[in-house]
Amino acid sequence: MDPFQGRVVAITGAASGIGRALALEMARRGAHLALCDLDQAGLDETVRQIASHHVSAARVDVADRPAVEAWAQQTLAHHGRVDAIVNNAGVTVQQTLAELSYEDLEWIVGVNFWGVVHGTQAFLPHLLGRGAGWVVNVSSVFGLLAFPGQGSYNATKFAVRGLTEALRWELEGTGVAVCSVHPGLVRTNIVRNGRLYRDAMGRVAPSEMAARFEQLARTSPLRAAKTIADGMARREPRILVGTDARLLDALQRLAPRRYGAILRRLVELIDR
Repeated sequence: MDPFQGRVVAITGAASGIGRALALEMARRGAHLALCDLDQAGLDETVRQIASHHVSAARVDVADRPAVEAWAQQTLAHHGRVDAIVNNAGVTVQQTLAELSYEDLEWIVGVNFWGVVHGTQAFLPHLLGRGAGWVVNVSSVFGLLAFPGQGSYNATKFAVRGLTEALRWELEGTGVAVCSVHPGLVRTNIVRNGRLYRDAMGRVAPSEMAARFEQLARTSPLRAAKTIADGMARREPRILVGTDARLLDALQRLAPRRYGAILRRLVELIDR
C-alpha cells in the first residue's frame, strides 16, 4: 500500500507550480489534503482538478503567523489529524544586494523563511504528539550555492536549509521525518510572479528574465512533485529535484571556492 494512502498532507503554496502538482500527486496516491495559498482563484482551480471530498482549502498568507496557526487548527478540526506539513510557498526577488530595498527584503523573508517557520511550528506539536509523520521544507538549489542577483533568495533558502537540518537532528528517534527539498529550475510561475529588477548579468528587463528562466527550466512541476513524494516515502533527509540540482550540488561540493566563477562562465556562454 502507498505510504500516503489515507494520510492527511498539508501543503502551502498549493495554488500553482510545485504546490499544485504535489497536491495532485498526493491525491493520486490516496492522501487527504489540506491546502492553502494567498491566491484564491488558483487554489480553487487546484481543488477543482483534484475533485475529491477529502480536500480542504483556505486562503492564507504564510507570512502571517496567526493566520497560519488558525489554518492549522482548522485543518485538525476538519481532518482529525495531520500526517505531513509541506512548507512549499515561495517568492523571488532578482536584484543586487547593493540596490535591494528593505521592503522587498521583508517581503521575501516573510514568505520564504517565516512562512516555513510558521508552518513548522504550527503543526510540529501535533506531529510529535502522534510520534509519526513528516515535516518537509522546500528550500532550493540556491539554498546549496549562491548566485549573483539572487542574494535575498539565497539568504532565505540557505536559512530554510539550516533550520531544516537542525530540526532533523533534534527530531531523531521521534518518528517524525524531516526532509529538505532542493529543486533546480522547475517550470513554474515563480519568476514571472516575482519582483524582478536586475539579473546576474546586470540586465534590467523583467520580461527577458522570465523568458530566460522558462527557457532554461527543464523539470516539469509534475516531475518535481513525483520526486518529492518518492523522497518523502523513503524518508530521505535531502531531496534534490532535477538533473540541474544534482549537478550543481556536485559542483559546490567539488569546487566550493570556484563554483561562482564556473557559473558565471556558463551564464556568459548561454547568453551568446
